[in-house]
Amino acid sequence: MRYILVFFVLINSFLYSQTMESKDSLAFYTNLAQENIKANKYKNALFYTNKAINISETKGTNMDQAIQTFNLGKIYYSLEKFNDAIAIFSRSISFFESEKITAKYANAYYYLGLSYIQKRNFNSAEICFNKASFIYQELNIDDKEELITLQKGIIFKNKNQNDKASASFNTIISKPDEPHLWNSKAEALYQIGLIEENDNRINLALNYYKKALELNSKTGNLELKSKILLALSTAYEKSFDKSSAYSYLKQHLNLKESIELSKNEKLGIDDYDYFQEKQRLKKIALRDKENAEKAKTSKFSKLINILAISLISILSLLSLSLYKNNIIRNKSNLLLKEKNKELLVEKEKTEKASKARSEFLSTVSHELRTPLNAINGITHLLLEENPKKSQLPYLSSLKFSGNYLATFINEILEINKIDSNKVEIEYIDFNIKNLLLDIKNSLNELAIKNKNEFILEIDSAIPDNLIGDPTKLSQIFMNLINNAIKFTKDGSVTVRAKVDSLDTKSAHLSFAISDTGIGIPKDKLKSVFESFTQGSVEINRKYGGTGLGLAIVKKLIKLLGGQIHLESEVDKGSTFSFNLEFMVNSEKVSIIETPKLYDDSIFKNKKILLVEDNKINQMITQKMIENKGVICTIVDNGEDAIKVVAANTYDLVLMDVHLPGINGTIATKTIRETNQVLPIIALTAISLDENRELLLSYGMNDVITKPFVPEEFYETIAKNLI
Repeated sequence: MRYILVFFVLINSFLYSQTMESKDSLAFYTNLAQENIKANKYKNALFYTNKAINISETKGTNMDQAIQTFNLGKIYYSLEKFNDAIAIFSRSISFFESEKITAKYANAYYYLGLSYIQKRNFNSAEICFNKASFIYQELNIDDKEELITLQKGIIFKNKNQNDKASASFNTIISKPDEPHLWNSKAEALYQIGLIEENDNRINLALNYYKKALELNSKTGNLELKSKILLALSTAYEKSFDKSSAYSYLKQHLNLKESIELSKNEKLGIDDYDYFQEKQRLKKIALRDKENAEKAKTSKFSKLINILAISLISILSLLSLSLYKNNIIRNKSNLLLKEKNKELLVEKEKTEKASKARSEFLSTVSHELRTPLNAINGITHLLLEENPKKSQLPYLSSLKFSGNYLATFINEILEINKIDSNKVEIEYIDFNIKNLLLDIKNSLNELAIKNKNEFILEIDSAIPDNLIGDPTKLSQIFMNLINNAIKFTKDGSVTVRAKVDSLDTKSAHLSFAISDTGIGIPKDKLKSVFESFTQGSVEINRKYGGTGLGLAIVKKLIKLLGGQIHLESEVDKGSTFSFNLEFMVNSEKVSIIETPKLYDDSIFKNKKILLVEDNKINQMITQKMIENKGVICTIVDNGEDAIKVVAANTYDLVLMDVHLPGINGTIATKTIRETNQVLPIIALTAISLDENRELLLSYGMNDVITKPFVPEEFYETIAKNLI
């Protein structure tokens, strides 16, 4: 029985070899390769393409070799073997160069450019696309223009040339909505969305991603769909829409898993390695064949038959091995999916706990501001009404306590904003020398009060025009210098700023704030940067403070890309130091003049509408503005505010944000539909989810934060009345 089976295999192999000889042509193997590519059988496609290359080498022309090596390069590109693809496309181009130019010659350069992009070699990719574009123009082929434009846009984006990239992508997007352009337009929309997201224009980015996803649904491009879903998830996460972010992430992971399974079905790692090894052996065999062709004729055909039988046996063993490996891989994938589900559940729990903590702190700080506004407002009104001398100490103490509590609430909210990643860094022109001088002037009185020498040492090499976030930098310096002065008596406080390195584009600066004060014990050097922590209970009682200043400083410095260092010795003083990098602006910074203080005459007989639901705040705010000669009208909800503004003429509206029924933002938005001129100022006990930019986006002209600082309150109103 065994001999019969062997005989049957030998006869089969012989018949197969005879049949193949009769069909041994380039067209035959090329068609077989294309059919197997369509059926996702890349192992067979590689085999038949290799056969076609062999025939083109022995019987064909340079053009035949150019076309067949190009086909092999496309297979490597489809299998994401980009190094091999680059080598094969380069070989194909060398054959094309000796022939008349054709569309496939241009295609070879185009695919070589795509392979270089995948390897992030953008300079070589750009050269290839320029060459492809030149050949297409020579041949008057116009339908490839948008593909070249798209890839050049991707190169510009990766080189951070976003203006050029956006121009390229918009060129494609603006073309007519035709089926052959859908895929390119979807990719262009996705790429321009990435640019907008990188520039923190999240809403614009989401708009582009959604358009890209909608267009992609017409093309069935799963790879692009997976990227768009992931981009949507990332953008929604940045906009703090966790639910949408998670939904798109889940869709991305499911699709990615499906794509990976499809890739694995194309050609396994073992198959690819085997094919590469076979290619190497083939080259050796061809050399041996050329050397032995004259001496061996009939023996060679027999040897081929034996090798064919061996290859069938090896392929059978490999298929069995791949089958077993596939079972193991599926089991591993199932286990990984279960683990991923568990991790997602834990991630959701952590996010919910963090959100609950943030919302609690935000709500507490927000709710405290309303009664605190009443305390500070009534205190201000009492101080303005010529109180008795015996009452002044009590009112001064009340004002101090109110300001202290407001500072405490602001610091809690600041810590919470930083921890929740809701703090954005500004990049604007400023002069750090002037900033430090202004801070010194504002704190000089406190230094004199504590009998301290306040020394400011600024390196003259520091450029005048830097780009950074002066607001957060001021917050850092104010906290550190204020602490140094507060904890030092009859001593000195020194602020140093010097250049570490400098070129035309950037400046690395180091800062140090030193004092000769009480110092910090060694066991407290790390803990002083924790929230609500000071050196000791005795220090807190003696010097006061919330214990949040240094925690905020540390987080802000980290946010700006630096790290704070502390050196201290008890009774000898402390030194806080940190380094930061700034961009240098080569253009001269324009100096913005400080606006002049308001004149009380601005308020006389002005009609102001106050929209406020809290009775105490109504009374305080009305009294404060009527003291300046204002005619005040009060409504306590958004619906009435809309009606009253439509029926009357006012010079200004003070709009509380949180109102019963229609809130202040929606009321403002509705008013703006018919009245674009009327100044509207938001009154808000600002919470974690609110910021100035958000409130202004509803159509408000300015924002006043509760509790009011009287001078700032009047100055903001005066500015908008003008």
